[in-house]
Amino acid sequence: MRTPAIAVTGLGMITPVGNDTESTWDGVCAAASPVRTVPALAGCAVDFACVVDGIDLDAEIGRRTAFRMGRYVKFAILAAREAVADAGLDPAGWDGSRVAVVVGTSSGGTAHLTDQALVLERRGAEATSPAGVLLTIPNMPAAEIAIEMRATGPSMAPCTACSSGVTALSVARDLLATGQCDVAIAGATESTVFPIAMTGFARSGAAAHPDGGDLSRLCRPFAADRAGLVMGEGAAVMVLERAADAEARGAEPRALLAGTGATTDAHHPTSPRPDGRIAGAAVEAALRDAGWRAEDVEHVNAHGTATERNDAAEAALIARMYPHRPPVTAPKGVLGHCMGAAGAIEAGLTILTLQRGVIPPVANLDAPAPGFDIDCVTKRPLVRPVRRAVSHSFGFGGHNAVVALLRP
Repeated sequence: MRTPAIAVTGLGMITPVGNDTESTWDGVCAAASPVRTVPALAGCAVDFACVVDGIDLDAEIGRRTAFRMGRYVKFAILAAREAVADAGLDPAGWDGSRVAVVVGTSSGGTAHLTDQALVLERRGAEATSPAGVLLTIPNMPAAEIAIEMRATGPSMAPCTACSSGVTALSVARDLLATGQCDVAIAGATESTVFPIAMTGFARSGAAAHPDGGDLSRLCRPFAADRAGLVMGEGAAVMVLERAADAEARGAEPRALLAGTGATTDAHHPTSPRPDGRIAGAAVEAALRDAGWRAEDVEHVNAHGTATERNDAAEAALIARMYPHRPPVTAPKGVLGHCMGAAGAIEAGLTILTLQRGVIPPVANLDAPAPGFDIDCVTKRPLVRPVRRAVSHSFGFGGHNAVVALLRP
C-alpha cells in the first residue's frame, strides 16, 4: 500500500531565543547565543544554560491548571496552541476521536522529582505537592494537550533521548498513514536545567566548560576547538494531516513529511559509533522512504552537538552520505542542546528553511575543523531555494532518527 503524503499544516515553538515560531526563527538566523549564568545553578560545575525567558508561563497557561504542570508540560501546551492555530483548526469544532497527540520528551519532569524529594526529606510528606506525580511523569505533555484540545484519539510520549522529537513525528506519521487518526499533534518538549542534570552532564564530560571565556561563543558545532554541549530547553509541536485532507479543507501545507528513518547504534550508552555507519543507515532509510537519492538532498540540518565524538562521527557521515556537499547548519550553536525537544525544534527550523529559502548559519563557527569535508553555512544566513532537506537527530543510547522534508 502506498503511504499517503503527510502535510505539516501547523507549527509552534518556544525556545531560548523566542516564545513563538517567528521570534525563534529570527533568533536562529541572527546566530547569537543567549547562554547565561542561571542563579538556580549556583555552585554547580556548569552554572550556565540557554533558557526560555521573557514569559510568565503560569499566566499564559492559566493559574487554575498551571499548578499541576511541570515546566516541560507548559512549554508543550504553548507550542501546541500556536501550532493548532497556525493550522487554522479549532478544537471546539473538530471530531476529537480522530485527533492523536504524540509528544515526546527525554527526561520529563526529573527536575520536579528532585524538588519533591528534597521537600520530603527536609519538611516531611505533608509539605509535598499533591500534584507531585503529575509534575514528573513523561506522558503529561501529551495528556495535557489532549485535555485542552479535546483530543480523544491515540496519545503517547515517545522517549528516545535526544531524538525523541523526530521519533514522535515518525510515529504520528504512521498513525495518519494507517488511518488511526485524521489530525496528529506531534513534537517534543524538554526542561532539564537543574543542578542534578547539569552536574551529570558535567561529570560525563559532554558539557562545555567556559574557563573564563565568552559564554556566548561556548557552543561551537563542528569547530576544531569545539568544547562540548551547552544545555538548552524548549518545545516544538506540529500539526500533521494527510495532504489530501489538508487540500480538501483549503489548508496550505508548510511542508510535506516525505520520509523517516530510524536505527540504533547498539554500541555504547553515550558515544556514537565513530564511523557513523548505523546512523547512516537511518539516513538511507529516510531517503528510501521518501523515494529520494542522496544527491536530491539540498540541505542538511545536523544534530551538531559541539562534542568531540558526535561532531566527528556526524561530519564523516555527512561527507560520505552526501558527496555533493549540500549546505549544513547546526542550530545548537544558538539554542544549546534542547535534549528531547531538539529534534522537533530542528525539524521545525528545517521546514522554515524550505518555506523561506534561507539557511541559518552555524553560530560561532568560522570554518569546519580540518578533516571535516562538509559545507557549513557560517557568519550569515545563506539565501538559497531549497526543496528537499533532511534533519538528523541522534540520542544517548544510540537512537538515530532522520526526517526528510519536502517543500510542496
